[in-house]
Amino acid sequence: MVRIAVSGHRGLPEGTAVLIDVAVRQALAEYGPEVAGLSCLADGADQIFARAVLDLGGVLEAVIPAKEYRDGLPGEYQAAYDELLGRAVRTHRLDFVESTAESHMTASARMLDDADVLFAVWDGQPARGYGGTADVVAEARRREVPVRVIWPDGARRD
Repeated sequence: MVRIAVSGHRGLPEGTAVLIDVAVRQALAEYGPEVAGLSCLADGADQIFARAVLDLGGVLEAVIPAKEYRDGLPGEYQAAYDELLGRAVRTHRLDFVESTAESHMTASARMLDDADVLFAVWDGQPARGYGGTADVVAEARRREVPVRVIWPDGARRD
């Protein structure tokens, strides 16, 4: 079973989310149904990826950065977070209390510990803050974890 971690942008415009969903599903289909997806289940790329893994017959593992992580997600994405967390076959909870850049980067590093490949839903730009997708990509490359960048034509960030 191939283990795929995800890191990607949040707060995606609706049209971009649709483009990314299609691209993620196409990329996952190349691996067949024997996939374990590792995700922090944040809004945006994380939830798109997690849902695609499950829809295509894979299993989901959640990596939760902090006890207060859910509270930091936008309210309109908390129900999806709860649903996806409930469908995870395994949950890795870090010891942080507050949801901070440090806890998020530590969670990403934890996913990379177990990953065969990283799907980076990334526009190729520098991180907007510590622990952003660019930082996770750099860490994956430092560890020699293969990185697959997914940013379809027409995708944009606000």
